[in-house]
Amino acid sequence: MDDRRVLSVLQVRLDDEPAVAVACDSVGDTSRFWAVARHLGDPGPDPTVEIHRRRQVVARTLTEEITIRNRSSETVTATLHVLIGGDGADLGSVKSGGADETTPLAAHLEPTPTWADERHATQVECTPRPGGARHTGQGVALEWPVEVEAGGAQVVTLELTTEPVAASAFDAGQGSGLADFGDVAQRVADDPAWRRMVETNLTDLQHLLLTDPEAPGDVFAAAGTPWYLTLFGRDSLWAARFMLPFSTALPLGTLRTLARRQAREDDVAIAAETGKILHEVRRGAYDATGLRLPPLYYGTVDATPLWVVLLVDAWRWGLGEDEVRGLLPTMLAALGWMERMCEQADDGFLRYVDEAGTGLSNQGWKDSGDSMRRADGTIAPAPIALLEAQAYAVEAARGAASLLEALGEDGGERWVAFADALEGRVRERFWVGSGENRYLAMALDADGQPVDGVGSNMGHALGTGVLTAAEERLVVERLMRPDMLREFGIATLSADNPAYNPTGYHTGSVWVHDTAICVLGMLRAGYESEAREVSEALVRLSSSVHHRFPELVSGDPVGARPVPYPASCRPQAWAAASAAVLLAARDGSWRRG
Repeated sequence: MDDRRVLSVLQVRLDDEPAVAVACDSVGDTSRFWAVARHLGDPGPDPTVEIHRRRQVVARTLTEEITIRNRSSETVTATLHVLIGGDGADLGSVKSGGADETTPLAAHLEPTPTWADERHATQVECTPRPGGARHTGQGVALEWPVEVEAGGAQVVTLELTTEPVAASAFDAGQGSGLADFGDVAQRVADDPAWRRMVETNLTDLQHLLLTDPEAPGDVFAAAGTPWYLTLFGRDSLWAARFMLPFSTALPLGTLRTLARRQAREDDVAIAAETGKILHEVRRGAYDATGLRLPPLYYGTVDATPLWVVLLVDAWRWGLGEDEVRGLLPTMLAALGWMERMCEQADDGFLRYVDEAGTGLSNQGWKDSGDSMRRADGTIAPAPIALLEAQAYAVEAARGAASLLEALGEDGGERWVAFADALEGRVRERFWVGSGENRYLAMALDADGQPVDGVGSNMGHALGTGVLTAAEERLVVERLMRPDMLREFGIATLSADNPAYNPTGYHTGSVWVHDTAICVLGMLRAGYESEAREVSEALVRLSSSVHHRFPELVSGDPVGARPVPYPASCRPQAWAAASAAVLLAARDGSWRRG
C-alpha cells in the first residue's frame, strides 16, 4: 500500500507442524488455498484433515478465513498457530531482494494486534478471539485451541485493516464499480478455456481500477500489484486502449486523469517538459538499486504520443464530441512536445536521456538498463531513439489531423506534414539487413547507429501507418520465426542474440502485453491467421497459470510449462487487458473501431 509492505508474514500451522500445500486458485479479489495436516486424522495414505484458506482484499481490508475440516473417523484436537506481522519495508527494496531479512515492526497486542510505520497503521481483528497472543522475533504469534468432530469444521477469521497515517496528494479511491466488463466473457461462453481466461483477467483488471482523487468520477487502471499499484502513463494508456471494443469509460477516465497532470513547464529534476504526459505518480520517492525516482516523474518518451493515439481511437469508437473537445488543449500541447523534441534532436527523432542522472536510463516500455542490445549482444549507449516511439508519434500526428478536420478545427495539415517527414526518416534509418532478411532495428543509439538486435519492438510499428504493406509483411514474417515466437508468446529479444536470457527482464522474456500489441498490429495490418497463431500462444499460457496472466514469463519453458519471472506483477493491468485483445482477434470486434 503506497509502496510499503504492511503485511510481511502470515503463516498458518497446526500443532506447529507445516501444512502440506495441495492446490490454490485466484480470481479477482479472492484467493483460495487448500492444504492438509498429515500428522492428524486417520492413518494411511489419504489425508483426512484439511486446512482451507480463503483470502479476500477489499479496499484497505484483507480478510483471511481459515477452515479446519475433519474428514477422519475420530474427533481431532490440535492448536492452530498463526504468525502475523508487517515490516513497513519499501517495495523497491522488497523487489530487489534488499528487504529479505527485515524484522516485523513492534506490535501492540491489546485490545487487538496493531503496528504502524510512518505512513500506515494496521490492525488485526480476530473471530473468535485467540486463546493466546505473544511477541516473537518474526511477528505476533496467535493461538486457538481446535477441537473438530468427525465430519465437522472449525473456522477462524482474521481481518487486517490498514489506514494511512497522513493524507497524500494522490490518495486514489477504488474504482472497480465505475467500469463494468462483466458481460464480455459471455462472448465465449461456449469455450471453457477462453471463458475462464477472459473472465479471470477482466475481473482482475476491474479490481485494479482506481479513481482520480481530483475527480472521483474518472477511473484509470493502476499498473499492477504489488510493485506498481498506482497511475502509470504508458501502462494505463495501453490497458485502456486494449479495452476500447468493450468500454469507453476506462479510456475517458484515463485520458482525463493524465491530462490533469500534463507537464506545464520544464523541470529536469522530474524529467518534465511542457506538454509531456507523466510516467508515474507515487506517494513518495521510489528507491531501488541504482535508481531514485521522484513522486511525480515524467521520464517516458512514449506516453505522450500514446495519449494522443488513445484519444483518437476513443473518438473513433464513439467517445462523445463534448468529451473529445474538452481534451483538445491537452492533445495540442502533447503534439507540440513531440514536434519540439524532434526539432531539438540532430536527426529529427524522438529521443530520451536521463539528464538528472538518478532516473530511468531507458525510457520506453523496455526500461531496464540493459534492454537496448545490438546484434552482437552489446548494450547501446543513450540517448536512444526507439522505433516504437517514432511509430506512435506518426500514428498520433496523423490521427490528430483527422480528428481536427472532422471537428472543423484548423491545423491538421501541419501534423500530416510532421508525420510524413518522420515516417520518411524511419524508413531511411531503421531498416537493416537485405532482401527477405531485412528487418527493423529496435532503436538508434547515441551515435545514430541502428541498435540492430532483433527484438519485439518492430511489432509495435504494425498498423501505425509508419510502414508500407511490403514492410509490414517483412515484420510479420520476422516475428513468426521460432527465435522470436516462443511457446507462450513473442520474445523481447531474439533467442539467437548472444545476450539472450530467457529470464532477463527485457532480454528474452515473454511479456503478455507486448505479445498482445503485436497481435493487435497484425490484425490491423491484415495478418489475421498469424494473429490467431500468436494468440494461441497466450491462450496456452493462460491455461497453464490458472488463467491469471502474469506480467511476464521466461522465454524458455520447462517441458511444456511456463517458467515464472521471480518478481512479476500478477495481476498487471496491461497483461490482464490483453485478454480483450485476444477476444477481439477471435470475434473480429477490433474491426469496428
